[in-house]
Amino acid sequence: MAWVYLSRVVQGPCAPLSALIESVGVVEAARAVRECALPELLRAPTARRREIDLAARDLESIHRLGGRVVTPDDPEWPAWRMLGLEQLEPGRDRDGAVPLVLWARGPRTLVESSERALAVVGARCSTGYGDQVTAEIAGDLAAQGWTIVSGAAFGIDSMAHRAALAVDGSTIAVLACGIDRPYPAQHDRLLSDIAESGLVVSEYPPGVAAHKHQFLARNRLIAALADGVLVVEAGLRSGARNTVKWARRLSRPALAVPGPVTSAASVGCHRMIRDGEALLVTRAEEVVDEAGPLRLPFPGAAGAHDNPEDQLTGEAALVFAALPKVGSRVPLELAQHCALPLAAVRAALPALELAGLVAADNSGWRRTTRRN
Repeated sequence: MAWVYLSRVVQGPCAPLSALIESVGVVEAARAVRECALPELLRAPTARRREIDLAARDLESIHRLGGRVVTPDDPEWPAWRMLGLEQLEPGRDRDGAVPLVLWARGPRTLVESSERALAVVGARCSTGYGDQVTAEIAGDLAAQGWTIVSGAAFGIDSMAHRAALAVDGSTIAVLACGIDRPYPAQHDRLLSDIAESGLVVSEYPPGVAAHKHQFLARNRLIAALADGVLVVEAGLRSGARNTVKWARRLSRPALAVPGPVTSAASVGCHRMIRDGEALLVTRAEEVVDEAGPLRLPFPGAAGAHDNPEDQLTGEAALVFAALPKVGSRVPLELAQHCALPLAAVRAALPALELAGLVAADNSGWRRTTRRN
């Protein structure tokens, strides 16, 4: 009830409130908001709705819809995906905080659906070319077991969702409003179809209408719930570039499909590729090469190499090389030694741990002693 109450009070990301919850717990944080016993930084964001407690009504509304609220205390909470948002520099972007809760509708769990996922975004006024490429790539990936994440908008978003549904694949629609308010209204049937086999998700409580700034905040969740972001078509000022910005900040690969050089609908993709903001891809296999899971041999597994560290590439290899042969280092020290963003280091370490190459203790991360 405390989580749901606070979700309606702030309606969206609120880094100071997340910090307060981390410090004192959600029940005490809710009490402090109700009584306005708050630090100055939190008084303005909570002043407008702190006296409105509709938690019981909100829960009744979401249950009547067949949905649920997922809090950070729940097993369904996608903690691994939210880790990227937790590691962002506090105060750099007001929309960069972890969502307080996620309102969800659909039979799949958030953890299951986001285990291997690709975000597909692009122009609302897509061309026939963009629709065809989206259908081919998203459909191929969904058939291989990838979840397609998008925002249910017109154009590329809706085509990506439909391509996944067409092959009985998994897809997640992330909304910038309450999940009881289909947006756009013309996609009421599409969102119902997604909710039958996939997930419709939002951080906004029931009844909240969509506003411009909420779409920008929503984009961080689209990027966070996926292994990478693919842009199929985008104009020069396309909102898809905002999702790419979040992907880069979360150390997710950003990918873009080139289009005809004469097409205004692909100018944004061409600019991102030229400026090094996104990698050029043209088919599903290339997406898997860039966004697929790090393939590390596990100790004792059939076919494992005698020295699995010799098979490391990219950021994982740099992080492993920065670890001393004796002793340990904390992630910040590793980032300084290998010249990588701190978020990239923190993302590589768990993968190295799963491969049995590193371990953590109170002093930091260290190489493991390998045994035959």
